[in-house]
Amino acid sequence: MLATLSAGLVAGPASAATGKAPKVTASTPAAAPADFEGSCPATVNFSSTIKVPVKGKTVLAYRWLHGDGSKSKVQTVKLTGKGVKSVKVKQAITFKDDVKGWEAIQVLAPVKFTSKKGSFSVDCKTPVKPRTHLDVNVKARAWATPSSYTGYCTPSTKIGFVGLIQTNRPALVRYRWLLNGHVADYGTVKVRDSRKVGFAFTPRHSERGWAQLQVLGSNGTYSNRAGYKVSCKSYEAPSTDVDASISVTSGSDCTVRSTGSARTSGPGRVGYTWYVNGTQVSSGQTYAPRGRSTVSIPGFSTKVTGNAVKGGVVTLSVTTAHGSDTASERYAPCGVTTQSEVPDTSKTIGSHVIG
Repeated sequence: MLATLSAGLVAGPASAATGKAPKVTASTPAAAPADFEGSCPATVNFSSTIKVPVKGKTVLAYRWLHGDGSKSKVQTVKLTGKGVKSVKVKQAITFKDDVKGWEAIQVLAPVKFTSKKGSFSVDCKTPVKPRTHLDVNVKARAWATPSSYTGYCTPSTKIGFVGLIQTNRPALVRYRWLLNGHVADYGTVKVRDSRKVGFAFTPRHSERGWAQLQVLGSNGTYSNRAGYKVSCKSYEAPSTDVDASISVTSGSDCTVRSTGSARTSGPGRVGYTWYVNGTQVSSGQTYAPRGRSTVSIPGFSTKVTGNAVKGGVVTLSVTTAHGSDTASERYAPCGVTTQSEVPDTSKTIGSHVIG
């Protein structure tokens, strides 16, 4: 059909008389509304004005170009007379979803011409139901505990947040905590008038920020932003000195017995290991309950044989988190009693034979 229309125009009186193709223009399509916000489906109306020089009979052919790449059917308008004729063209499109696009007019006859693109947008909103006295009203507020902290930042250091949720009637409320904009905790609680919820986190460095309680659902709301500030001090481990001492005896039956102690200047775990002539015979750990204290180290009883019956060395190695120490003492050959005799009531751990 377009070929027929074009052929007719070429043979028409206007082109034969001037030898030039008529000048055609089309305005940029206008959308009404240009930016729609509301419930969908929504209808947007588009319009444009095409101006065509006419001398005698002229056929105008045009179509709509859509932003998604599709095109409308070709439409025609028969024009007669003389001079420039203005033809207003219209279309209506219904949208069910959000869209941002454009529309343009493409004239195919009497000559080809394409207008500029006219943009539009559709933002589909969920209809808001009118509230009634049966709806649940929810309020929320939050605060930090503590809101400011200065000191050593250890795994036990916590910044806590407390939120208060209030409702006008009993309701099951879903909520979540936002820490500096990121979800940090969430839950669901039954609220009768009011209910407190909370969470805590461990700061790892100096910082400042905020937490906010968000109530989810159709009656959702946000609390205020509860600010906090943390200033972490550099941790300097206290020095803990340790001093080990032992007492050793050997009997006529070639049994070597020993007890020990460790004097520390700070509390903490105290690990120990016993050696007889370089061979480990016992090990374990005990605890210093407070600073500058002396703790007993469990001893041992060991039977020696072979060359060890001629005498040897007992060594105690003590280790703490910040220091260590060793103490050694010789034991006498079998049948010779040392000056430091261990009472029979001393605690004995294990029984070994050292050859």
